[in-house]
Amino acid sequence: QRVHDVVLKQAALAAAAPEMRRPAQLAERERVAGGLNAAFDRCGEVCKEYAKTFYLATQLMTPERRRAIWAIYVWCRRTDELVDGPNASHMSALALDRWESRLDDIFAGRPYDMLDAALSHTVATFPVDIQPFRDMIEGMRLDLTKSRYRSFDELYLYCYYVAGTVGLMTVPVMGISPDSRANTETVYKGALALGLANQLTNILRDVGEDARRGRIYLPMDELEMAGLSEDDIFDGRVTDRWRCFMRDQITRARAFFRQAEEGASELNQESRWPVWASLLLYRQILDEIEANDYNNFTKRAYVPKAKKIVALPKAYYRSLMLPSSVRHCSSQTSS
Repeated sequence: QRVHDVVLKQAALAAAAPEMRRPAQLAERERVAGGLNAAFDRCGEVCKEYAKTFYLATQLMTPERRRAIWAIYVWCRRTDELVDGPNASHMSALALDRWESRLDDIFAGRPYDMLDAALSHTVATFPVDIQPFRDMIEGMRLDLTKSRYRSFDELYLYCYYVAGTVGLMTVPVMGISPDSRANTETVYKGALALGLANQLTNILRDVGEDARRGRIYLPMDELEMAGLSEDDIFDGRVTDRWRCFMRDQITRARAFFRQAEEGASELNQESRWPVWASLLLYRQILDEIEANDYNNFTKRAYVPKAKKIVALPKAYYRSLMLPSSVRHCSSQTSS
């Protein structure tokens, strides 16, 4: 219910606001456009270094949307590195509280550094709500205190915090196609589904790596029903029971990817390519887990470069298709 409420709030904010806002305070910021340009350029450099395929796919977007997406990407990366980066062992709840206070300053137009300035300009320009950003920080707090998830409901909330939030942050920037006949809530639910699918895929890919850190990001009740225990995870046993369990987890992740397709098709056409690229590439990781005979303890599933290259034109082709809502209406009319 909490996640649903956030989705409704952001969808309503985007629907009620003009696509891009120009508040009075932006006039002053535009006087320092040179500094902002440098800030956005730096965000682009970070995105290019750590997410090459995604960076390439943003090139079809309008310059203002592209730069805003880079700014959001960089903030998310910096947030993630607080608990997974080189200084993660020194991270504390107090440091996350300070990071959240800094987020409040960003939304209030008081950035601390150039990267904050890029995000501050972004959230002043587009109808982006602060709650998904706060929720991502909450996900980082969970990583400090929680290493087991009793049920999928618990895991779902964690996946929303650390990844589903990204969809809610970015849809207001990417925009919804003027041809779309879907309601705004449907588009946001699709964006949420893509974040959930990507994070579930990360979890299934990294089972062995997480186990070596003493973490299990799998529903413990479902493990038990499959006849598996924590020892099976820590010992890295690829058994028939494990394969059966993994098939069910992969099926669930693919269902979220299918839901994400509906939302991706409703976005502005120039914004669809990076979303489709992410969707198609991440979904292939599930194929690679299967190809490794479900050994995600000692084998890391990854998409070979050749398959990535092939996926990009496929994603581009999908980005050119009419929104699903339009195609469904057309098919119903013709029938």
